[in-house]
Amino acid sequence: MSNQGHKVAVITGASQGIGAGLVTAYRKLGYAVVATSRSIAPSQDADVLTIQGDISDRATAERVIAACVDRFGRIDTLVNNAGIFISKPFTDFTEDDYDAVLGVNVNGFFRISQLAVAQMLKQGGGHIVQITTSLVEHPNSAVPSVLASLTKGGLQAATKALAIEYASRGIRANAVALGTIKTPMHPEENHEALAALHPMGRLGEVSDIADAVIYLENAPFVTGVILPVDGGQTAGH
Repeated sequence: MSNQGHKVAVITGASQGIGAGLVTAYRKLGYAVVATSRSIAPSQDADVLTIQGDISDRATAERVIAACVDRFGRIDTLVNNAGIFISKPFTDFTEDDYDAVLGVNVNGFFRISQLAVAQMLKQGGGHIVQITTSLVEHPNSAVPSVLASLTKGGLQAATKALAIEYASRGIRANAVALGTIKTPMHPEENHEALAALHPMGRLGEVSDIADAVIYLENAPFVTGVILPVDGGQTAGH
């Protein structure tokens, strides 16, 4: 074991986009980080442990948490950032779409969160953050998204349930509900149309999401909150 003095964050879906931005943000905060995704590369930073794996597979969650505790001795924060978003008319979703989205968005959340909470209870506290979508509360006919709402809506409900179940035991649970963020997921040619969905008329930046998660990290009296970071979409159009 090494680096036992650090606080430690586990971040899923951490190889690019928002996940990579969260790794950087938590390192700036002084946390050691365990970063996982299917294709993540080794880190040159001794305080960043990377673990490749499919988060929809329970074995990946078990490897990530075991490696985190072995290397750093604790888990202070879990950010469930890994997610799949497929926008299709409801009747066009295939079995493969369903299995892929449920696998990452729901199964990927469930086992790693169970293991993290068990460790946090031993330590006397911790924080779990889900990354969701503002489409849960504010669907848009231009972006058909039943599978996103089914899965990320479930995560938002679970976030509140976790917050209340563990409020007296030092574990907080919150979520950040995104608008559309400028990441490798969205090709440049779609940016203008996607920006127009937001009352503010622009896409979000990875830094907007990292700032929101770090706000929640530093807010000890905040739990059970779904924080929209969506350019005003939740408020209206």
